Amino acid sequence: MPEKLEKIKIPQKILKQVGKAIEKFEMIQEGDHILLGLSGGKDSTLLAHIFKHLQKHSPVKFTFQAVTVLYGMGEDFTEQKAHFDAYDIPHEFMQTEVFELAKIKMNKDSSFCSFFSRLRRGHLSGAAKQYKCNKIALGHHLDDAVESLFMSMMYNGIMRSMPPKYTTESGDIMIRPLAYVRETLIAEVAKNNNIPAAGDEMCPGMIMPGAKMPHVRYETKELLLRLEEKNPNIFNSMRNALGNIDIESLYIPEGIYKI
Repeated sequence: MPEKLEKIKIPQKILKQVGKAIEKFEMIQEGDHILLGLSGGKDSTLLAHIFKHLQKHSPVKFTFQAVTVLYGMGEDFTEQKAHFDAYDIPHEFMQTEVFELAKIKMNKDSSFCSFFSRLRRGHLSGAAKQYKCNKIALGHHLDDAVESLFMSMMYNGIMRSMPPKYTTESGDIMIRPLAYVRETLIAEVAKNNNIPAAGDEMCPGMIMPGAKMPHVRYETKELLLRLEEKNPNIFNSMRNALGNIDIESLYIPEGIYKI
């Protein structure tokens, strides 16, 4: 480790966007103990540092426990663990057999992303109970939400995205504090602060035989990139649109659905 630990510099723009999301959706209250699903990627790692910042500067007092779900495919998080330890991020690894289970249970036509995501979410739910956490935080950002909306409309015929806060059928309260933050800004901060981030080498699809790659999301990213080149304000507009729905203008019979 370096002799002098470099302070992680988080731009005020990100802190304001996170603060706005937390306040609007009442994500964090006094005394919360939050489980952070820490994949080791740039998004959730930055969120861990934001939580550390908020613990020092926010009047709302809360604690958090970060957990990384290991799929059982020989992942090497040595560099990430050294980073978490150096910055005093409360962190644990959870060993699972998800990778072996996928070889048996996953349908050959299924996307490994959705399969692994469901199982990972289940293990995070178990970890929340183990560590007595009352909420679970995920590192999804604005790009994730907009991409999900486009994919749902174009391929599944439904208007659905990633809510900043919601409660699962099993009663878990899920929060996404990065809901207003762009992925490009997160990547820039990670690069400027030399934050180690797990890449494609940690993706199960890279080593699973016959895995169906998530081409739809990549194609949607490319589509949004082209649209943003023509309209640089598109993500701001989409962020507003996600919370500004005109039900009466949609194909919904009168009186069936109300917000």
